[in-house]
Amino acid sequence: MRKRSILLFAVIALLAGLFAAIRIGIRNWDRTTTRTRDTMTASLRPLPATQTSAALPVPVQRYLDLAAPLHRAPIRTALIRHEGEFRMSEKPDSWRPFTSTQFVTTFPPAFDWDARIRMAPGLPVHVRDGYVLGRGTLRAALLGLWVVTNSTGEALAEGQLLRYLAEAPWYPTALRPGHGVEWQPLNNSSARATLRDGAVTASLDFHFSPDGLISGISATRARDVNGAFVPTPWTGRFTNYQLRHGLRIPLEGEVEWTLPTGPLPYWRGRIIDITYE
Repeated sequence: MRKRSILLFAVIALLAGLFAAIRIGIRNWDRTTTRTRDTMTASLRPLPATQTSAALPVPVQRYLDLAAPLHRAPIRTALIRHEGEFRMSEKPDSWRPFTSTQFVTTFPPAFDWDARIRMAPGLPVHVRDGYVLGRGTLRAALLGLWVVTNSTGEALAEGQLLRYLAEAPWYPTALRPGHGVEWQPLNNSSARATLRDGAVTASLDFHFSPDGLISGISATRARDVNGAFVPTPWTGRFTNYQLRHGLRIPLEGEVEWTLPTGPLPYWRGRIIDITYE
């Protein structure tokens, strides 16, 4: 009987310690999110004036007239809430539900994506994807405590600035002339956008649908393959455009890699809420 009591006490103490460690891990993760976003806010610079006389490719001008008309004030920050599914591996049954918040600044360009991917009931992986002050970050931790991925470096910084640029349809005034993006015409339905932030440069192609809105993006982006970043074709699609706060933005999207074995979609999500400053 005494041995059972000792064993029971040991199990309870172990579980209590584990729960305490998890609470500490989650609290520290949330503190990092707060510090990161405070740094982004403190780094904001005055927005440049939109250059209304700048020449733009025809599909870009048409898109901006529809999505970000000049009477709408430019966006300084955006706070976005998503939900959706994230693919954890190349296996077709590895999709897992996620929820996330994303904070964005447009000048300088920066974002912080803080997600919870549910591996099993009560077992989330915390993921931080971001680009702040010229540095890219990618960090994942089980329950916010046990780190499973932690990447930095030049290739990641370029890839994260590329993600910021690809997601600009959610904060479309950032694509106006004078806001850092340079445009090159490709054809009647595509144009190349290039964004430079200090030593980091990102370039991708925007594709426009017959209704004038952005239907997708394509680029080559560094993909993390067993700790090495491999340049890989990368595409995304936007759907379900709606008016939000005087802007026409897509509420749904999907992103995929193009591998030698075929397309590998890995993110599909929808906006639950979005606010701007």
